[in-house]
Amino acid sequence: MSIGILGTKVGMTQIFDQAGKAVPVTVIEAGPCHITQVKTEATDGYTAVQLGYGAIKEKNLSQPEKGHLAKSSAPFVRHLHEYRLADVSAYELGGSVKADIFTEGQIVDVTGTSIGKGFAGYQKRHNFARGPMSHGSKNHRQPGSTGAGTTPGRTYPGKKMAGRLGGTQTTSKKLTVIRVDSDRNLILVKGTVPGKSGALVNIIPARLVGGK
Repeated sequence: MSIGILGTKVGMTQIFDQAGKAVPVTVIEAGPCHITQVKTEATDGYTAVQLGYGAIKEKNLSQPEKGHLAKSSAPFVRHLHEYRLADVSAYELGGSVKADIFTEGQIVDVTGTSIGKGFAGYQKRHNFARGPMSHGSKNHRQPGSTGAGTTPGRTYPGKKMAGRLGGTQTTSKKLTVIRVDSDRNLILVKGTVPGKSGALVNIIPARLVGGK
């Protein structure tokens, strides 16, 4: 697994490619992230790099959190995330990871918390088809049968039904990096990413199988 970076979703816009076509992109402020811990086989039993991101006031951190960050001389950060790596020799405690770890044309996965939409019905939540819309029909937007009337005579757990929609961790996979602005730590990826503007996102290189 390759190292990724934490960032903030700025919003969506569009840019024009060389052919003059409009390309929808999401702007992400990626990092800079501070290296708050480097884990090795000798000390932790596995190799990984921990990154910190997002400024926070000192009063909002506990004493153990402040002591942990002091070891790397990192500023007070809100978020910590760990990336497992096969080799951590290139990373030093107290260093930083910036948007320039990505290149234009690279394929990435972006993970975030989807926008919460509250209680939603069957069509909106699970994309169910509607029932007959003709006069006299009583199941325009109903789910149909939810289980047998006899044995076992109950609805199985996990049945797709109306309920809370969104507010869960979601990953948009295989997005193309359209542009990288190293000076402003901005990354433009084609398409949409989870979450509303200002939400925390995690960007990692996509795991491609067979080069696709």
